[in-house]
Amino acid sequence: MGRSRFPVSLVLAVVAGTAIACSAADTQQAEPTSSTAAAVSSGPAVLTPVVADVVAAPIPVTGSDGLVHLVYELRLTNTGSQPATITSFQVTGDGRTLVDLRGDALTPWFQALGGGPKTGTVLAPGQQGVVWIDATVNSPDDVPGSLGHVLTVDFPRATSLVPAQLTENVANTAVDTRDAVRIRSPLDGPRWLDGTGCCTVTSHRAAVLPINGEMLAAERFAIDFVQLDEQGRIYVGDKTQLSSYRYYGAPVRAVSDGKVIAVVGDLPEAVPGANPEGLTLPEYGGNHIVQDIGNGRYAFYAHLQPGSVDDISVGQDLRAGDQVGLLGNSGNTDAPHLHFHVMDGPDFLAANGIPFEFDTFQLDARVSGDSFESAATAGAPVVEEPGTQTGERSDEMPLYLDMVTFPGT
Repeated sequence: MGRSRFPVSLVLAVVAGTAIACSAADTQQAEPTSSTAAAVSSGPAVLTPVVADVVAAPIPVTGSDGLVHLVYELRLTNTGSQPATITSFQVTGDGRTLVDLRGDALTPWFQALGGGPKTGTVLAPGQQGVVWIDATVNSPDDVPGSLGHVLTVDFPRATSLVPAQLTENVANTAVDTRDAVRIRSPLDGPRWLDGTGCCTVTSHRAAVLPINGEMLAAERFAIDFVQLDEQGRIYVGDKTQLSSYRYYGAPVRAVSDGKVIAVVGDLPEAVPGANPEGLTLPEYGGNHIVQDIGNGRYAFYAHLQPGSVDDISVGQDLRAGDQVGLLGNSGNTDAPHLHFHVMDGPDFLAANGIPFEFDTFQLDARVSGDSFESAATAGAPVVEEPGTQTGERSDEMPLYLDMVTFPGT
């Protein structure tokens, strides 16, 4: 399921075991680099113990809520010798405040990394953290050309160079002007539920991982699709049996024209109901296909059935709608689902995720998060949220907990 694909506990365990935090430097000795000083202020130089950078500049994407989303991550580093508490965080663009998070409202969007504290919004000396950002505007015409970030940081005590509370302007970044990828759906039929998609901090968005010497977020826009039955259930009967999931074996289809550049098809199915153990990183995607869909963009179809990709080979040209495999339960998964995402490189981990919009689908409902958890763990039917604006959609991206119908081939 969505919560099993690179679950948060795994992400933090990987990061905690990786030496990514900067060494703790005394704020009274630190000097900002010229690039940091330029990003912080055009006035006199000041010491700013918390520095920041953007993992990847956001590409605007229109969601099923009709809003244009700017989805990205800001990495913070406490270079000082005192703990730093982030008390407020704002995103600005074209003179507007797009995100304003303060106190407890910031906590769900922040995670400290490394060996320091993991609760609240505190960064220990030398510790790094991530702020996950979902800034929205009403239309493509409202997208700003650049984004700024304002942090208010509290320290236990003032020094001669750093006050007890400091407001910093950090990490100005230009918005990526590329369009989101427009594709057909990888599945056909009704009641497909987006189990871990954009834009809140699901296990996919939390998977900002240290890969090949840099921090990358390949799963930034990844969706885990499961199909509900007519009663709104994911499975009926014994959840450890693949036969309990009626959508197991559903055809998975190419989302665009393009050449196959990677195929894995011989990994076994996992037993539903528990996360598998002992997987290597290359095995996390299970049986999968990577397809080059052009312009430096790659589609990733994961957790396919063993043997279902036997007719697919590297170098093969696929047309949009061609069957690429069958929905399965191989790799890092606790129940059958299709994991799908688009990325800017051919390796499903060593890349950054980029947004995509399906050419057409119908939004049938949005379900409550609590009921989805009950459906996944206890076989209960989902509960639909009231007030969702349902209906036909074009050139939009389903959002977390959307239930949608895709047209057939």
